[in-house]
Amino acid sequence: MANLTPELERERVKICKIAKEAGLDCFETIFELITYDQINQFAAYGGFPVRYPHWKFGMEYEHLSKSYEYGLSKIYEMVINTDPCYAYLMEGNAMMDQKLVMAHVYGHCDFFKNNIWFSKTDRKMMDQMANHATRIRRYVDRYGTETIENFIDVCLSLENLIDRFSPYVDRSIVPKQPEAGPQDTDFLLNVNRPYMRDYINPPAFVAEQKLKMQELAQRAQSTQHS
Repeated sequence: MANLTPELERERVKICKIAKEAGLDCFETIFELITYDQINQFAAYGGFPVRYPHWKFGMEYEHLSKSYEYGLSKIYEMVINTDPCYAYLMEGNAMMDQKLVMAHVYGHCDFFKNNIWFSKTDRKMMDQMANHATRIRRYVDRYGTETIENFIDVCLSLENLIDRFSPYVDRSIVPKQPEAGPQDTDFLLNVNRPYMRDYINPPAFVAEQKLKMQELAQRAQSTQHS
């Protein structure tokens, strides 16, 4: 599978079998063995090897690289929530580390597939990101690097304002409004803009018309009973 060594592939098969026997239900999981420099590059891109060009990815790469070189941090693995799941192992880790990481990855993949929080995930996001990257590069060629970079800066400034719970809100459910009889709305002028409602149909006018209609209804009832 991928570019795993024969030893790692044998361990992967064993670990996958144990995970299934333990009841884990995962998407197909593809492991790739990469260098520490590659894993820092992928981590800088948020775990995805194909992203649009932007200075923030280079800044994150420098941070991760220096942190690893100075012994302050180390990335043992990365796993992406896609179908199939892609997981990256770092070359140079001890065999015990790699086996623990593979077992850990299968736990992640089971969670990705079966947890409600990830149920709205686009499992083909890798392809979508590659398409976005191609589109941004096309815009860079057309409008120039600085223009596109400034635009992306503005977009990213709103990133922390996105409601992370919005995918779970069913916006098709509209609260049922009480049905109003024709006599309640006949006198109202048509309003296409909500902010113009009180201007076109002033509250005092509406109240006056409703009172008149109530009086007419009462007279009609009195006439029927007499």
